[in-house]
Amino acid sequence: MTHKKGIHFEVSERKILLRIMDIIMVFLAIYFLNLYPKFEYIQFNESNYVALALLAVYIIIFGTIFELYDLQKASKFDSTFRNIVITTSTVVLFYLLTPVLSPYLPEERIQIVYFYLAIIISILLWRLFYINLIESPRFYKRVLLVAEISNIDGLVKALNTSDPNYKIVGFINSETSTPDSVKFKGLKEFQPKDFLSVIEKERISEVLVASFNSEAIIAEVYHDLMMLLERGFKIREYTQVYEELLHRVPIQFVGKDFYKYFPFSRSNENKLYIFFQRTFDILLAIIGLTAGVLILPFILIGNMLGNKGPLLYTQERIGRNGKPFKIIKLRTMIVNAEKDGVKWAKKDDKRITKFGKFLRRSRLDEIPQFFNVLKGDMSVIGPRPERPFFVNELSRIIPFYETRHIIKPGLTGWAQVKTRYGSSVDDSLTKLQYDLYYIKHRSVFLDFNITIKTLSTILYYRGQ
Repeated sequence: MTHKKGIHFEVSERKILLRIMDIIMVFLAIYFLNLYPKFEYIQFNESNYVALALLAVYIIIFGTIFELYDLQKASKFDSTFRNIVITTSTVVLFYLLTPVLSPYLPEERIQIVYFYLAIIISILLWRLFYINLIESPRFYKRVLLVAEISNIDGLVKALNTSDPNYKIVGFINSETSTPDSVKFKGLKEFQPKDFLSVIEKERISEVLVASFNSEAIIAEVYHDLMMLLERGFKIREYTQVYEELLHRVPIQFVGKDFYKYFPFSRSNENKLYIFFQRTFDILLAIIGLTAGVLILPFILIGNMLGNKGPLLYTQERIGRNGKPFKIIKLRTMIVNAEKDGVKWAKKDDKRITKFGKFLRRSRLDEIPQFFNVLKGDMSVIGPRPERPFFVNELSRIIPFYETRHIIKPGLTGWAQVKTRYGSSVDDSLTKLQYDLYYIKHRSVFLDFNITIKTLSTILYYRGQ
C-alpha cells in the first residue's frame, strides 16, 4: 500500500510558527522603515541588536499575555485583530519606558506612530495569511478512530473542541458487531475489511486507537494495525492524544493499570526546583501583600458600601498530604451565606455581593492568601485548596481525587487558567484532570505559562 500523507502542523508547531513569523514580520517592517531616510528611531543593524532582541521579547511575552498565540482565537480574524492591537499598544508603551535598553525617543514623535503602525500591519498581514492558508481544510490532520462504539461519543466531543485542525473523518468498530450492538450516529463508520483502503482513500494522517480492552480488538483490525505499524504509519493511543491536545489527564479512561498514566514530574523531588519555587513564592507573597496594603483604603471603602460586614474571613481547607489549614480571603458573600448548609459556589450566585463580584472578577479577593503562602501552607502555583466537606464528597465519587494533595495547594493553578469555577461534580472532574496534568508535567516553563495566563485572566477580568 502506498500512501501520501497530507501536510499538517501540530499544535506545538503552529504556536512556534506564529511566534517566529511574528518576529520576522516585525523585523522586516523595521527594515523597510529604515529605507525611509527620515526614520531614525530604531535602525536595523548590529549596533541595535539589544534593542531588537528586547522588542522580540516584549512581543512574545505580551503576545502570550494577550492571547495572541491562543490557537482558537488565532483562527478568527476579529479576535486576532483585537489581540494584535492590544499587544502592540502594550509593547510600544513598555518599549518607550525602557530607554536604557531601547532607543532614545526621536525628535520627531511622529516616528513612534510609524513604528506602532508598522508592527500592527506587519503582524496582521502574516496572520491573514495564516488564517486563510494554514487554518484551511487542506492542512487539517485527518484522523481515523478505532474504538468501541459505546465510547465514541465522549471521545469525539472532547477532541473536536480542542483543536479545529484535528479532524476525525470516521471510525472503525474495534469490537465484534452483534445485532443488538449500540449504533453511533454523527460520524461515518467504515467496515474493518476496508481498513487499509480507507487509509488511502480518505488521506488519513493518523490512526487513533481508543479501545479500552485491547483483548477485545477483532483479529482483522489488529492485523491491519500491526501492518500499518511495520510500515511506519502513525498510530497513537487515545489517552496520549487527549493529554497532548487538551492538557489534562483523562482519568475517566484509566483502569487498573493507573500507574502507567502517572509518571509524576521529577520536579516534585527536584531540590533545586523546590528551592527556587519557594524563593519565588516568598518574593511574590511580599510583593502581593505590599500591593494589598497600598490598595487597602479603596477596598475598605468598597467593603463598607458594597459588602456591609467583616472585610476578611477564614475557612478550613485541605492542604498538602491532606493536612487542614485556615485560608484567609476577602469576604465576597453576604454574612452567614451558608446558614442553610454548605453549597457549591456557582455562576451568578445570589449570595455574592456587588462588591464581592468585583473582587472575584479582578482576583483581588485572593490577596490575603499571600499570607498563607508566606506561612508555607500554600504555594503561588498549585491545585486550588478545597474544603473538607467537598473533599470527602468528591473523593468518594471521583477516582484519584486525593492525588491532587501530594503537592502544596496554590493561589492560582493550571485548572484555574484553563477552566471555569467548579460548581458541580462534573466541573470538579475536569479541574482534577488539569490538576493532575500539572502535577505530572510540573516545571519552570509550565509555572511561567500559568503565571502569564493568570495575568491574562486578571487583565481580561475573567475571575469567578
